[in-house]
Amino acid sequence: MTPPAPTPRPGDQLASTVCGTRVVVIRASAAAQSQLACGGSPLVPAVDAPPAKPGPAGTATLIGKRYVDATGTLELLCTASGAGELTCDGAPMTLKTAKPLPASD
Repeated sequence: MTPPAPTPRPGDQLASTVCGTRVVVIRASAAAQSQLACGGSPLVPAVDAPPAKPGPAGTATLIGKRYVDATGTLELLCTASGAGELTCDGAPMTLKTAKPLPASD
């Protein structure tokens, strides 16, 4: 079994070992020791991961979408979709919503 990824840092590329999900860390707290997982299995560095398996039609992670943890200190960008659900320290990560644009009158 491949060891889990160390503390995530911006720019890290991580992959799931149980599905085709691959992510890039966009934002992470330097002090936090977050345990990232997908489909119940820890994410590993993408270079150590098995080849990506394509996700089924009803995937849990969507390519091009950003996912954030409950505190908003960790942000991941999905680069390959998969069937597993992203979690941070056991809590599901949520899709980041777009910021509303200011109204122009």
